[in-house]
Amino acid sequence: MTRTVTVGLDGSAESRAAAEWAAREAELRGLPLKVVHVWEPVPDPMAQAPLLGPETHQHWTERIPRESAEGLRLRHPGVEVVSEQLSGGAGEVLVEASKSAALLVLGSRALGGVGGFLVGSVGLSVVAHAESTVVLVRAGEQAADEHRTDQAGLPSAATPFRPVVLGLDTGHPDETLIEFAFDAALRRATSLRVVHAWFPPPYYAYGMPVNPPLQEALALEQSRALAEVLSPWRQKYPDVETVEESRFGSAAEQLVEASREASLVVVGRRIRRAALGAHIGHVTHAVLHHSTAPVAVVAHG
Repeated sequence: MTRTVTVGLDGSAESRAAAEWAAREAELRGLPLKVVHVWEPVPDPMAQAPLLGPETHQHWTERIPRESAEGLRLRHPGVEVVSEQLSGGAGEVLVEASKSAALLVLGSRALGGVGGFLVGSVGLSVVAHAESTVVLVRAGEQAADEHRTDQAGLPSAATPFRPVVLGLDTGHPDETLIEFAFDAALRRATSLRVVHAWFPPPYYAYGMPVNPPLQEALALEQSRALAEVLSPWRQKYPDVETVEESRFGSAAEQLVEASREASLVVVGRRIRRAALGAHIGHVTHAVLHHSTAPVAVVAHG
């Protein structure tokens, strides 16, 4: 069965922006686009209310996905678009839909300006439980936002893509995460900016005064570790220009700052099946809420 780029659609501005992004991604990948609308059943007494009569029910379960799919076909003629209506709790249904998808795309409300995302409970639940890649797209996201400005300094979708940004922990590098980022950069014919942030180990930092030579030695050690992790990937993807950035400080802050000039930010989430349950790391959580570019959360072992 052919995998798809799948997008969750509820008719909101953020889900429409996500659907447009998903269509562009489907075209880059040469995959079909599946538009999924989840109808959450309402209690019988509410279902009998005038505002929730048969006509309203039909509008939400049929018109929105059908009309959205038709519009996507017109705007993206090279993409095969299919729609699907599912019933149940949105979070659980979307997690299930992600299992057969190359990636799942969801919308997230914008906070305005450079405030980043407002990630709702459904989005966070899906990110925490899906075992495939989930991409969050802000309301108002335009194709031109992912590209460099033109010679006049104006937004344009005809210019090259901005870099893809990857947040990488050299202590636990995962091949699924790294490959997704390199592949995304290759498909966009752009560079990959790898951001690695570090702090001195506690036994160095605790109770010690600032020591510039030690700081320089640690910085060199971290840079070498990053270069070692990326070396085989540079060979595997020789056409992707790779920029390595190993810096002292907060990973979340550095990734949020890098997102301002990115077409896509790629971060990871470790899959946990233990009693503690699903978990979104603090760096990924912060990037989800504050990135100004779409964020891909790659689940990995």
